[in-house]
Amino acid sequence: MIKLIAVDMDGTFLNSQSKYNEVRFKEIHSKLDEKGIHFVVASGNQYYQLKDFFTDYDDIDYVAENGALIRNPEKVYAVHSYPTEAVKAIEKFLLDQVPNLNFLVCGEQAAYGLDILPEKYFKMSSHYYHHLEKIKSFSDIHDKILKFAVQCPDEKTDYFVQLFKDNLSQYSGVTSSGHGDIDIIQPDIHKANGLKELGDILGIKLREMCAFGDGGNDLEMLREVGDGVAMKNAVPALLEVANHVTDTNDEEGVLNYIEKNIL
Repeated sequence: MIKLIAVDMDGTFLNSQSKYNEVRFKEIHSKLDEKGIHFVVASGNQYYQLKDFFTDYDDIDYVAENGALIRNPEKVYAVHSYPTEAVKAIEKFLLDQVPNLNFLVCGEQAAYGLDILPEKYFKMSSHYYHHLEKIKSFSDIHDKILKFAVQCPDEKTDYFVQLFKDNLSQYSGVTSSGHGDIDIIQPDIHKANGLKELGDILGIKLREMCAFGDGGNDLEMLREVGDGVAMKNAVPALLEVANHVTDTNDEEGVLNYIEKNIL
């Protein structure tokens, strides 16, 4: 029996216009609530961005920043942050070895970017990081660092993922949701780990969860839950490990699956 549903957002729960059917979701959420089924958002994005999609719901838990931050509007369950040595090493590598790439340092309270970065990049990033600050130096950051978000040319995503794995493995893992977006994350900190932690708090096992995703950073999550559901628009690696495949994000695949197979 499914007791918890976890959804990725971009390319999964949200359509191509970064929206979802709010009227339909409200009805489904009410039915899930009646059955005692938890609805959880599991995303690589910032908590403050994610919760703005669900301002009318106080009971939704968030596994944000690829599992580094687990919380809801009322309570912080867990924060996983880099040690200072690792933060400095990663910052130095990114500045020295790939100076042409734009990146943000993502903390618990905000995301931070050097003020020398293009204004166009800050404007684009503000869509995903609602708490975003410009800084003159990394020494201006006084926050727990959860991950690094790197932007590269779409066609070079695989190249840079491998480059970071080859050079930063002692400090971190690397994952990508595709489209030139790469997250440098802490070792063993991913969405599946975050769901397990949240499940331990709620008394729900991974096998009692259903999770939806479309990208590479959903791989562990879909592999480890009881019912891993890939979107029809998912990357091939995800389609291979999924228990089921649902309609695309533009066809409301998540809501379709919940209605037909869970409710």
